[in-house]
Amino acid sequence: MSETAVPVAIGPTTPVPTMLAKAVAEGGAVLSELAGARALIWNGGPGEFPEQLPDSVEWVQLPAAGVEDWFNAGIIARHPQVRFTSAAGAFSASVAEHALMMLLAGVRYLPEHLRAGSWRQQDFFPHVGTLRGKTVTIVGAGGIGRALIPMLTPLGAHVVAVNRSGRPVTGPGIPDDVETVPADQLGKVWQRTDHVVVAAPATPDTRHLIDADVLARLKPSSWVINVARGSLIHTDALVSALASGAIGGAGLDVTDPEPLPDGHPLWVLPNAIVTPHDSNPPQLRFAAFADHVAANVVRFVAGRELLAPIDPQRGY
Repeated sequence: MSETAVPVAIGPTTPVPTMLAKAVAEGGAVLSELAGARALIWNGGPGEFPEQLPDSVEWVQLPAAGVEDWFNAGIIARHPQVRFTSAAGAFSASVAEHALMMLLAGVRYLPEHLRAGSWRQQDFFPHVGTLRGKTVTIVGAGGIGRALIPMLTPLGAHVVAVNRSGRPVTGPGIPDDVETVPADQLGKVWQRTDHVVVAAPATPDTRHLIDADVLARLKPSSWVINVARGSLIHTDALVSALASGAIGGAGLDVTDPEPLPDGHPLWVLPNAIVTPHDSNPPQLRFAAFADHVAANVVRFVAGRELLAPIDPQRGY
């Protein structure tokens, strides 16, 4: 190891995964044991994380975009001197694609088409819709939201992007005129919303963000898509809205509880699409995480701002 090389450790698995080792090297750092390392790339869960870190560690890269479990385990609070980053943004394209798939499936009445055993064209015609000219509200216009907007706008949808600050959402492929609304003004958006995509982080403030009141303000044709965390939607209220026809349907890649137990109403409601939290499957997730690691190692070595810094006050 040269005197100027930045030592980076990878844990907890041994041998070190080849993709992550390559990412560290591509970022301009060298692999190191944890003792003496300046950074730690963590590829495990909170339960495996070291109780204490060496004083030399300045930065820890976590493997998940959602980090509520790390806060609940007290890990971030236990290491106030360390900068933590999440994988937020690393998996955005895959998750956004999944959200679009569920939304289009709902709007085009695909669940009933798949269940059909006979030619029922006249039954289906009244229910088949389009995204063209419809308003899709994305609650949580972070990485997933920014990836989803360029997928929706070519289909003719009007997007309302909701973020914490209300600052205009920008990024590759995002039109300059995308409407952005601060989170504290979200209540004013529901009446003109046709469909909702939930992509916000799970925090105490966002628990049951979509509740009975919100569901009652949506349209009978509205689809609610959740690719964030199950806790953002009040499950019992959602089941009631689906069963009564108060909304058109729901596409859920995450649920509360999770895993969704056998026999739960969401499994059998005809206007509910449930996927088992596989919008970001392992074969896609690991390569995307390695790319994220390489980009952040480059920034760390150069002393630049890191991607996806975790704010201990905000909880994400």
